[in-house]
Amino acid sequence: MSAISSNAARSAAALALSVALALAPGASRAEGFLRVQGRQIVDAQGRPVILRGVGLGGWMLQEGYMLGLTGPGMQHAIRRRVVDLIGEEDAEAFYRAWLDNYVGKDDIDAIAAWGFNSVRLPMHYELYTLPLAKEPVPGQQTWLEDGFRRTDALISWAKANGLYVILDLHAAPGGQGNDLNISDRDPSAPSLWDEPANRDKMVALWRRLAQRYRDEPAVAGYDLINEPNWGFADAGDRNGCRETGNAPLRELLVRTTAAIREVDRRHIVIVEGNCWGNNYRGVLDAGLWDDNLVLSFHKYWTGTGRDSIAEPLALRERWNLPLWLGETGENSNDWFARTVETLEREGIGWANWPLKKLRYNNPLQVVANPGYKRVLAYWEGQGPRPSRAQAREALLTLASRDVRFEHNLRRADVVDAWLRAPRDDRSLPFKPHRIGRGGGEVAAVDFDLGRNGVAYFDLDAGNESGKPNADWNRSQLYRNDGVDIERDGDGLRVASMQAGEWLKYTIEAEAAGDYRLSWRGTPGRLRIRVNGAALAPAPANRPQRAALLRGRNTLVVESVSGAPGLAALRFEPVAATAAGAVR
Repeated sequence: MSAISSNAARSAAALALSVALALAPGASRAEGFLRVQGRQIVDAQGRPVILRGVGLGGWMLQEGYMLGLTGPGMQHAIRRRVVDLIGEEDAEAFYRAWLDNYVGKDDIDAIAAWGFNSVRLPMHYELYTLPLAKEPVPGQQTWLEDGFRRTDALISWAKANGLYVILDLHAAPGGQGNDLNISDRDPSAPSLWDEPANRDKMVALWRRLAQRYRDEPAVAGYDLINEPNWGFADAGDRNGCRETGNAPLRELLVRTTAAIREVDRRHIVIVEGNCWGNNYRGVLDAGLWDDNLVLSFHKYWTGTGRDSIAEPLALRERWNLPLWLGETGENSNDWFARTVETLEREGIGWANWPLKKLRYNNPLQVVANPGYKRVLAYWEGQGPRPSRAQAREALLTLASRDVRFEHNLRRADVVDAWLRAPRDDRSLPFKPHRIGRGGGEVAAVDFDLGRNGVAYFDLDAGNESGKPNADWNRSQLYRNDGVDIERDGDGLRVASMQAGEWLKYTIEAEAAGDYRLSWRGTPGRLRIRVNGAALAPAPANRPQRAALLRGRNTLVVESVSGAPGLAALRFEPVAATAAGAVR
């Protein structure tokens, strides 16, 4: 982990200037209240603002897949598993540590340093108020300071960095849909839509939040309900994708907005349609109910062109409102870059989901301790039950140490894909490759940063299947680009390159001259270009003569046949080799 972290950290530092230069207008610091002006979000001076953000998923609301689970992923179900292993008291300690450490000021400082200008906070209502079943007086609301205190802290960290914060009710009272994990819904209890008192509690919570933050310009807006997914007219339409009326959703959005406006007239209100935020049929048909409204939509595993956002664009055209892509991600770097390019060409902001998890395609990756991996194996039915002491140490280490920023793996390639690659067709070095006077070696997995077709070419560069998968790099090792990487006894290597696939490397040579170029890997034929000049196709271990310039050079390695695997490229100065070594 340490070596890869060091490499990624160097890459992140190298990216800082190029990212800053590449960012278009709209990356401004949070200064004054944001508001709606026609189809744009603007700042206090009326300048258009494109929100380039990160969602803090997994902090106030756990989802099972972020913890490596494939079974029930609701937070309350995860908590039961924790209690089963370590007891109620230690489970409380685990969740306190999780909230204390999963997101901290270091995370927010890094987000700003990378070039993002906003964060989206997914809130669990139970951190702010009691659930109905625990209210001592039915119909009244008991307020809990813990959630508000943590929100205050996040806002202070954001303000120190000039970032905006979007408040997002991710888990509404009772749960807002049949996708149980995203709202921690318990299907044995009344949902948000089944129980009026749950809706009352949601409205009261938003009024309370608005009252607390009404004078805070660093809060960009209020995202009222994350991804409602409910069949109002047809229970068989479980996620509301065929719904045409959506009357209960509209009613709750209108009512909640009215409660906010009783105490706060300035902040943007953000609404989401049914079907995970995307079905607006009927929601707006009776007219707009506020003059500071933004429509959010979510986008996963679809195409990246303008046609992939045709429906929200039509809504913008019809209703003259700004759009915001409140959640997108869980894909490859190339997909990220192409999606952002399409969005920003239309003046649409976005929020990457999420900042971190135990999996790899996010700016930060949580690397779990070995003990937690044994706990996870038990939960997944693949290993023995750990002792209470073993489980306690593993879980508290996860929550107290592993999730903290300083112990996370930093994914510079992911950050580059969100912030530079969408508007910069150059490739950049993934890490420094220096060829000294005595030669040097380049790890094959350290090809340049950039899009598919710019830094590399792979036949499977992203997921547009409509379903979650990570087929662009099946191993999920090291990088999130569309290049398969595998581990063998010698370390990491690029796996089985198909004919026509290629990798680009930017290298620095200390001295000009002819070098003996060889490569390590599995059999196959490669075509190599150095500074645009093609060398003859070569089988494994057959050296070639390559002329390098002093300073910067580019090297492109293309698969010709035989599906070669590539571990490393080796440069040796010809003068240092035996006579006749290079033919």
